[in-house]
Amino acid sequence: MENEDAIAIENVWPELDCGKFSAKAIMGDIFRVKADIFTHGTDMISADLKYRIRGDRDWESVPMNQGENDSWTGTFELTVTGSWEYTIEAWVDSFATQSRNIEAWIRGGESIESDLKVIISMMKSISLKCNRKDSAFIGKKITMINKSDPADVPEILNDPRLKTIVREHQDRKGLTVFSPILNVNVERRKAGFSSWYEIFPRSQGSKLGLSGTFMDCEKMLPYISSMGFDVLYLTPIHPVGISERRGKNGARNAQPGDPGSPWAIGNSTGGHDAINPDLGTMEDFLHLIESAGKYGLEIAMDIAFQCSPDHPYVTSHPQWFYHRPDGTIRYAENPPKKYYDIYPLNFDTEEREELWNELKRVILFWAQKGVRIFRVDNPHTKPLDFWRWIIENVKKEYDDVIFLAEAFTRPKVMYELSKLGFSMSYTYFTWRNFDFEIREYFSELSSPPVKSHFRPMLFTNTPDILPPILQNGGRPAFMMRSVLAATLSPLWGIYSGFEICENEAVPGTEEYMNSEKYEIKFRNFDAPNNIRALITKLNSIRRSEKALQSAGNVEFHQSDNSNIIFYSRQSSDGGDTVMIVVNLNPYEIHSATVRVPIQSLGVGSSEPYKVRDLLTGDLYVWQGEYNYVRLIPGERPAHILKLER
Repeated sequence: MENEDAIAIENVWPELDCGKFSAKAIMGDIFRVKADIFTHGTDMISADLKYRIRGDRDWESVPMNQGENDSWTGTFELTVTGSWEYTIEAWVDSFATQSRNIEAWIRGGESIESDLKVIISMMKSISLKCNRKDSAFIGKKITMINKSDPADVPEILNDPRLKTIVREHQDRKGLTVFSPILNVNVERRKAGFSSWYEIFPRSQGSKLGLSGTFMDCEKMLPYISSMGFDVLYLTPIHPVGISERRGKNGARNAQPGDPGSPWAIGNSTGGHDAINPDLGTMEDFLHLIESAGKYGLEIAMDIAFQCSPDHPYVTSHPQWFYHRPDGTIRYAENPPKKYYDIYPLNFDTEEREELWNELKRVILFWAQKGVRIFRVDNPHTKPLDFWRWIIENVKKEYDDVIFLAEAFTRPKVMYELSKLGFSMSYTYFTWRNFDFEIREYFSELSSPPVKSHFRPMLFTNTPDILPPILQNGGRPAFMMRSVLAATLSPLWGIYSGFEICENEAVPGTEEYMNSEKYEIKFRNFDAPNNIRALITKLNSIRRSEKALQSAGNVEFHQSDNSNIIFYSRQSSDGGDTVMIVVNLNPYEIHSATVRVPIQSLGVGSSEPYKVRDLLTGDLYVWQGEYNYVRLIPGERPAHILKLER
């Protein structure tokens, strides 16, 4: 027989795949949980959001608030990193039901004599369960009820302290607890809000064609820090393969002096736990980490689990690789391309346990050296269960490690990697250029269930990707795309050279001409028409505006010109809103009438108000919902607007 007092707790959010995976949050976040909670009949119900750090015995709880259509919400603060648990319990609130009925009967002119006896009996029962002070307080309230006019009883029963005492000690009729217990993984701030700058360490030298060193990288720290970046991402720093080394622009055969691709890892001097001698020593690398910290920069390291044909693993553990029928090891292939300089690892080898443990050792080796951020190359080409296993095990020893998935792959695979534990992920932003594309994609990223776990990293460009918009749009396109990347997500980054608008491509491809993947570059960062000032300003705005520091809060608004996109972002506490207007066409001046979300700004329908452009400092007076903007490529490509009273 079913419980007559059964309460439904449905549509709990965040809940990922029926509790199989954890939601994500950042330490200090106010974590919001929503659910539909209801029961049959007219009885009132109450609900608590319960939470604890995993491993704790006792639960903390906060009351949930009821909204429209049986929708309930509760929040709690995430004060430490690690795994937290949460659930919901709900019950029929007999005291609240009786109080409501008494008030209604008084309004209807009905007698409440018998009803007062019922609620006084409840209060007496509760007074026996609480401490002396609270018991005395309830006794006073009973006396007041007995002496008061019936019309005054509802005010007595609605006393906040009385309701708090009753909530704590009343019998919880029909108590229902949501199952399963849900989890949220709480990481440090940089996992959710950071600005990345990517370099090839070997290109930081001062002599043309000669490998730079870690000491040269240190000389770049003031420059990178001055633009407001807080993560310095280094492409692989390990020894580079020799025997199948690729030449300039990826030529099949290298010429003398060609440095090869740093992603072809390993030679006789070492593998994934070694440093390319051309860059310096381990001591030099550790000094770079320390020096970067003094400039507010944290080093992110590239993890590419693949090997050159010269890697020590090839001779010591040949069974870790794929073999052809003739016994030779198979190189990497991605038709129509063949990568002769790379051997992919076989994660399902018979020596799987030994291989997996070795790769875990590699990450722990660098974590022990002080690296806490890892950009993982092509994680979607390795087994999903491998990533779940290695991330869980690494975080057991270093819970502050951050993993970025370089996963340009199918959406469901990207999302699965996120749910498995990657802190953040590359996205399709690079190929989203038109109004409808941006709206559709970032609306998806800002909607459940994606927003509860997927943190989008927006790189404007990468060593592998020079998108057509940058190839053809010149400096205005670089400006426009930097504004979009910096304001559509709390995580963004650029690959060195973006700030001087490098855009020469191999014709018909997204590959850079004279790609840095295969040669040492020398750049003049003071080149004319650089956009360093804009990038610096964007990072400054990001640091000052709380609304730009959370993921999943992009909301798009109406614009009557598809060349101009209009969106806003609001902080989780609702206290900070930033509105962004961008001209997506780098070739033409465009104007539009945009519809301002005045309700969320707390502005009246005909009230004049001021908005300040955080990029320029200009102040505009607007009125009502519909207002005019005009944006000029290369000069005023965007507005980042904030309401001023």
